[in-house]
Amino acid sequence: MSIIYYTDGSASPNPGPGGFAVIKDMRPHVLGTEEGDTTNIRMEGKALIAALQDAAGAPCTIYTDSEFWINVVTKWAPGWQAKGWTKKGGIKNLDIVQELYVLYTESQADLRWVRGHEGDEGNELADEWANRARSGERL
Repeated sequence: MSIIYYTDGSASPNPGPGGFAVIKDMRPHVLGTEEGDTTNIRMEGKALIAALQDAAGAPCTIYTDSEFWINVVTKWAPGWQAKGWTKKGGIKNLDIVQELYVLYTESQADLRWVRGHEGDEGNELADEWANRARSGERL
C-alpha cells in the first residue's frame, strides 16, 4: 500500500521567515523551517525532501501544488546532473535541487500536482500547517 503525503511551503514576506509541512494520513506529520530569510520555493522543496525522507524508499504518492519542483526532479535535473550541475545563468537553490533529486531517484515516489487553494482537503491542511510552521509551531 502506498503512503499518501501532501506537502507545502510558505514564506511571508517572500523572501522572509518560512515554514514547511508534510501531511500524512490527513494529519500534520513533519513541520520545519530553515535559519534566516527564505523563500516559498525553498520551503516547497524542503517539504518534498522531508516527505521522501519519511517514506524511506517505500512506495508513496506525494501531492504538491508546486509544478516547479515536479519539473525540477522529473525533467530538468537529469540534464543538469549530466552537465556537472551547471546551466546557463546558474541553478538557483542548488543545495535543495541536488538533495531532492537524489532522494527522488532512489525512491518509489509518484509526484502529483494539485491546484493550490482550490479546496483539496490535503492541500489546504498542508498550507495551513506550513503557515503555522512559519510562525514557529512544531509538533
